[in-house]
Amino acid sequence: MIRMKGLTGLGRKQDHVLVIRDSDLVAAALREALAGAPEEERPGLERAVALVGATAGASEGRLRAEWVRARLAGVGFTGDIASVAAVRALRQAEPGLSLLAAVQLQKEAVTHPE
Repeated sequence: MIRMKGLTGLGRKQDHVLVIRDSDLVAAALREALAGAPEEERPGLERAVALVGATAGASEGRLRAEWVRARLAGVGFTGDIASVAAVRALRQAEPGLSLLAAVQLQKEAVTHPE
């Protein structure tokens, strides 16, 4: 996940959180490693292939929601994700995040529960 600052119309500055998907490359590398792996490494690689497959199918909204939860956990936030305190904690975790972007990301996290 990458957060970018950009300038858009009428001088309003907006934050953009982009979802970068390279799971196809990761999955291919894991499948290749699995094909030549010794028996003791296979269970771990099989689990990794399954995890990458599950993430590859996730929507961008779900991935952004997970990003929000990870940032909140990083600053020790354990409260209600729909609260004002959650927006404050998200902006603490990502100091350059605008209030508008933080609220939009919060809404996405509420929409996509764990």
